[in-house]
Amino acid sequence: MAFEQTNAAQGDPLLLIVPGLGNSGQGHWQTRWEETLPLCRRVDLGLWDDPHRNTWVNKINLAVDRADRPVVLVAHSLGCHAVAWWAEYERLSGGDALGKVIGALLVAPPDVEDAPIDRRLTRFAPVVQGELPFRSVLVASRDDPYMPFGTARTLAKTWGASFADAGATGHINARSGLGDWTFGRLLLNRLLPRPLSLDDGAAHYGAGQRRFIDPALRRLGA
Repeated sequence: MAFEQTNAAQGDPLLLIVPGLGNSGQGHWQTRWEETLPLCRRVDLGLWDDPHRNTWVNKINLAVDRADRPVVLVAHSLGCHAVAWWAEYERLSGGDALGKVIGALLVAPPDVEDAPIDRRLTRFAPVVQGELPFRSVLVASRDDPYMPFGTARTLAKTWGASFADAGATGHINARSGLGDWTFGRLLLNRLLPRPLSLDDGAAHYGAGQRRFIDPALRRLGA
């Protein structure tokens, strides 16, 4: 049965943070967002240094299933592949949770097949093939050591995601020194029913709803 929009679910979405290897510590934009964005919660995937694909997938599924409102997934690094595998498992099983997800921001997915920088990444191989069943934006850096820029662009096409160029920002992590990462919040806004403020510090939603989907989203990175 598809997810029904109850009164609680008709409001602003729940933002679920999905980190990668090692979790996202202090100074990481995901941690800043969790601290400053409304209705933002981290998925406790566990096994942060010894990732297990099915465990991570199950943790994502539990978090989405418990949501009483629409969900936007905000994934970084290996968390992007965890999201893709969760969507694939849900599609094959006909699960209800997929209907809750209205979008996903997929930031700096690593190579898990050809030349992974860390052997633990291969546990999420092969790459999920086919378009994700929800709108998504894949963000890549031009000097990410975990995945070549061209490969990231190809992955965006595979997953049916819009592609966004983050410039030369490394792995788009704490070492990148992005703070609240305004560019990322701008991209996130294109997945939300109404935009969040872009000022530093605690964010708030603007007044009024807008229709999905902003046509400019499809042109990002073109």
